[in-house]
Amino acid sequence: MDGFLVVDKAPAMTSHDVVAVARKALGTRKVGHAGTLDPMATGVLVIGFGNGTRLLQYITAGDKSYVATVVLGAATVTDDQAGEVISESDASNITDEQIQSGLSRMVGEIQQRPSSVSAVKVAGERAYDRVRAGEVFELAARIITISSIDILDIRRNGSRIEIDIDVTCSAGTFIRAIARDLGNDLKVGGHLSALRRTRVAGFSFDQAITLEALQGQAFKALELSDVARQTFKVRELALDEVAELSYGRPLTSNMSEDIFAALSPDNRLIALLKNENGKAKPIAVFAAAN
Repeated sequence: MDGFLVVDKAPAMTSHDVVAVARKALGTRKVGHAGTLDPMATGVLVIGFGNGTRLLQYITAGDKSYVATVVLGAATVTDDQAGEVISESDASNITDEQIQSGLSRMVGEIQQRPSSVSAVKVAGERAYDRVRAGEVFELAARIITISSIDILDIRRNGSRIEIDIDVTCSAGTFIRAIARDLGNDLKVGGHLSALRRTRVAGFSFDQAITLEALQGQAFKALELSDVARQTFKVRELALDEVAELSYGRPLTSNMSEDIFAALSPDNRLIALLKNENGKAKPIAVFAAAN
């Protein structure tokens, strides 16, 4: 069995929990996911199984979209509502214009410091494990790209402000850090109270199945060829080229330097191709000769 599923992750579950359910439902250990979601987060989690796991790295590297709720007026140790409040301020005097301006400054290629309770590894250990062990530190900033931040709603509740936002960003962006940095910029503290991922690369929420459907095997998996078509440029193969690639042999060069999905006349994913030394060489073969 080879293919993909898009699962709507429930709250209070880890991404690994969903993978464990998928392994049981699919009857295979060869299952992975494209991009971790925090336990508090919900939404699109792309699951690859069988040979699908070999494509996950390319999907993980794609851009992503989220809807989230930022709370101004309190900072937490985890930059989200699950963490202990470490400071509180009255945010009632912050204007809509200040909020818009602060978020606008984050759009583009920026340096962003990940949350200290992220899954980023520090000296071989996950940052969140080191924090839970009592260590206090800040992770180094990294370059990420935020394509857009749209404000959906602003609600005022006493000394706090809740802001619903829609974000499109590169892989490696931390939405919790957007909340934290906006709060720091406005000097009132900020954290995230809700997070839902709506898209990963070419996979959107309208393709997602529930965890219950996964457990009950009430789904139709996405084919490798369909996923390849929406992830890569496509090279349609002649039958003799299918045979050549099945033995790992190169073909004439691709039309550009991108990775191409090589598909057979009967719509099977045969290989991924990339130009090297004037030839299109297979970097992964999915239909090897017996």
